[in-house]
Amino acid sequence: KKVWMLLAVLFGALVALCLFLVCYVNSDTLVLLRAFVQRDVHDEQHDKFVAFQCRYLLAYLLAVAADWMQGPYVYALYGSYGFSHAEIAIFFIAGFGSSLVMGPIVGSIADKYGRKKSAVAYCVLYSINCLLKYSTNFKVLVFGRLFSGTATSLLFSVFESWMVFEHRKNGFPEEALSHTFALATLGNGFVAIIAGVAASLLADSWGLGLGYYAPFACATAILAVDAVIIATTWTENYGSGVSTGGVNLVGTLQAAVVDFVSDRRVALLAVLQSLFESCMYTFVFMWTPALLGSNNECSGSISLGVVFAAYMVCIMIGSQIFSYVREAFKDLHVEKVAVFNVMVASAAMAGATIALNYRESCSQNQLLLLCSFMLFEMCCGVYFPLMGTLKAKYLPEKTRATLMNIFRCGLNVDLVIILTQSRLRGVRHRSMFVRWGS
Repeated sequence: KKVWMLLAVLFGALVALCLFLVCYVNSDTLVLLRAFVQRDVHDEQHDKFVAFQCRYLLAYLLAVAADWMQGPYVYALYGSYGFSHAEIAIFFIAGFGSSLVMGPIVGSIADKYGRKKSAVAYCVLYSINCLLKYSTNFKVLVFGRLFSGTATSLLFSVFESWMVFEHRKNGFPEEALSHTFALATLGNGFVAIIAGVAASLLADSWGLGLGYYAPFACATAILAVDAVIIATTWTENYGSGVSTGGVNLVGTLQAAVVDFVSDRRVALLAVLQSLFESCMYTFVFMWTPALLGSNNECSGSISLGVVFAAYMVCIMIGSQIFSYVREAFKDLHVEKVAVFNVMVASAAMAGATIALNYRESCSQNQLLLLCSFMLFEMCCGVYFPLMGTLKAKYLPEKTRATLMNIFRCGLNVDLVIILTQSRLRGVRHRSMFVRWGS
């Protein structure tokens, strides 16, 4: 009962803070930056920017909605088919391994043959993955995870690459990019909560007897709609600005490697992304067993759905904090914001490690653990628009999508190692993962 009350108070406070920040940070306008008003841009340019943001955000948020729709039930679906924890870990290893191998390749394809086509390809590949999950055959499910890993590489590269190119092609100011990234992160949080609730309803009662597969069927429908929207509302763009379909993809990959090696700032961005997102995904894997205890002894006293919703609100708060900092401190370099954000995230995970190591039951140090996790999620909310701004600043346009997938190679290697250890040792080593993330 005390845990429930604690969660209710924390969640209410977080929602109130999020609403305040959304209203305060966006008090002048919900879509347009103050920079436009200050520069006296004509209404036609205002409308053009609004239309551009709406086109991008609609397609992007539908894409992540399909991802969020199925996310909470991947493990549960595999478990309902009778697979063990070790076998389920193999599915996830296959997905991240596929992303590791295919990421740079699909990034090169996107840069050379078009980001719009690649965004539609994401919808197709992810739909195939969802459809294959209806099978209970182990090999078929592993095959589906290969499609999932490839599609994930596209999701986290081609949408952003398309937006940055179109933003600059239309002559919008550079500072407006941070605002679009922040809106995307804010919308991502809202979509995650709505998709999570919808997936729960579909799996529990509204799924027409499909059970845990119902959210995946719904995700397939969302992806079909998204593919149509992208195909009919987006214009095509390429890494070099024009189609170069006849060029060898190896050349694009080599050019990206040269950009990576020759520019120290690009290499440092890759290190930042790999380390931070490795920590983030470690947290995704381990927060549930950390809260519930090694034997799930706290499963009846804590609502994972409420905790997940609180995490999403924290991400939205983080995105608005980033927007506020960018607006209020215009002379503050975004690189300094990145350093401070990483320091706070590290302190949050250190606090979680202390809470886990100095308790004899799951009810001990619960407040410290929850607050540490929520602070880390706020840092994630700052990180996404922050990293988008840094990549828009430093990555060359001609190899942007390729480099963004190369950035994810270190992350995928870390995740394969983490999952392999989880498969061999089990979740009892969760505190080790939290220390690694810290």
